[in-house]
Amino acid sequence: MKGSRPEQAVLSKDTDMSKTDATRAVIEGMIDGLNDHRIDDIGTFFAQSFRWMGNQGCGTKNGLREFQDNWQRPFQAAFSDKVCVDEARLYMGEWAAAFGRQEATHSGQFMGLAPTGKRVEIRYMDFWKVEDGKITDNWVMVDFPHVLAQLGVDVFDGEGWEAFDRGERIPPRPDQGGE
Repeated sequence: MKGSRPEQAVLSKDTDMSKTDATRAVIEGMIDGLNDHRIDDIGTFFAQSFRWMGNQGCGTKNGLREFQDNWQRPFQAAFSDKVCVDEARLYMGEWAAAFGRQEATHSGQFMGLAPTGKRVEIRYMDFWKVEDGKITDNWVMVDFPHVLAQLGVDVFDGEGWEAFDRGERIPPRPDQGGE
């Protein structure tokens, strides 16, 4: 790497590996709770000061109440018959991560779209920090552009790079003159 190397993995560098099994138990219980559509008692797994930090379109929720009111309830209002399927989970001390999908029916208002009744796949990635038996932080990426595409909306207005993959457009290349 050219230049000085930025400090890496600062949040997880001092993780206590002896806490891996406890972290696993909290995450597995929480996923079961989400699949049971629990909202009011989901604090069993989350700290009151829990932070949920999502990508654009999802927002950031500060505190358990905001998570319940501004994520769980609107999400369950938009998507019914929902099941979460983690395709992979990783555990390391107080840290856990997963990626997977939710399968759900678009049965309520979502991003301005009236219910379509379509079954959709909602892809995601989660990174959790667990302290004292509760999730304190959750970094989240939910693939809303993919959900919207399944509902007939192209948020990239034809400019998505999938056009390169399909051979419909030629991908630009960086100027190699300075390299």
